[in-house]
Amino acid sequence: MKTLFATTAALALVLGAQAHAQATNLTGVERLDDRIDDITEDAQDDLAEGQDAERFSTLGVPQGLRGSAALTFSGANGNTDTGELSAAARMTYGVGQFSHSFGLAAEFGEANGTRNEEKFFATYEGTRAFTPALYAFGTGRFEYDGFATVERDAFLGGGLGYRILNTPQAAWRVQAGPGIRYTDLASGTDETEGAGILSSRFFYGLTDAVSLTNDTDVLTSDINTLVTNDFGVNFRVSDNLSTRVSYRTEYNDDPLPGFRNADNTLGVSLVVGF
Repeated sequence: MKTLFATTAALALVLGAQAHAQATNLTGVERLDDRIDDITEDAQDDLAEGQDAERFSTLGVPQGLRGSAALTFSGANGNTDTGELSAAARMTYGVGQFSHSFGLAAEFGEANGTRNEEKFFATYEGTRAFTPALYAFGTGRFEYDGFATVERDAFLGGGLGYRILNTPQAAWRVQAGPGIRYTDLASGTDETEGAGILSSRFFYGLTDAVSLTNDTDVLTSDINTLVTNDFGVNFRVSDNLSTRVSYRTEYNDDPLPGFRNADNTLGVSLVVGF
């Protein structure tokens, strides 16, 4: 009898859980819960990047092999048939005086049997430390967007970097070097040209709870000069309350007709736990 009662209770719990899941799906609660999770994770990632001590260390990545991967798919049919697939992976490897960082991502979308999104990009960054201050670096990226004016945009370069400051309170490194940029337009025109890159990474801890970061990148070639600057202030009020305020500027000295030279974005991330 006890066994029968336990089995009946377990079955009731399972059926109840299934009914609850169906109800939340039907009312849209689960969809909104997933969106809440996405927003929370984005804010946490933004805070973690601004407070990541490894990013300002000698190699920039932890020792050993670390990685992560994600895959999402959604599809719907009825009045509109849609399908979306996204995949991403990241891996870092630090060993001795060498560090490597790889990233891959792809996004595909379809509506009513017609492809409307097709993106792929890959990144690589590597360093070799000669001294605690001097290092060599290599960097590369490849972007493909089947529905953009510039279908393919790639850059490969390298050079030397120097750590001007490297203390627990303040860290600042600059790096520069030559590279090659390749662009392929949807019209069928492609071009390969020399380019140069200049980057700066700055961190300053005002207190144990407040820190500043400023990341600057300049990529110049005959096509145009692109400049990005991301300034952020990180506050860790308590173990349960953290926030980051950032201001990002993206500048293009030769934008397409009808577009402005600069875009500015103010961002605020706040995470509260209780």
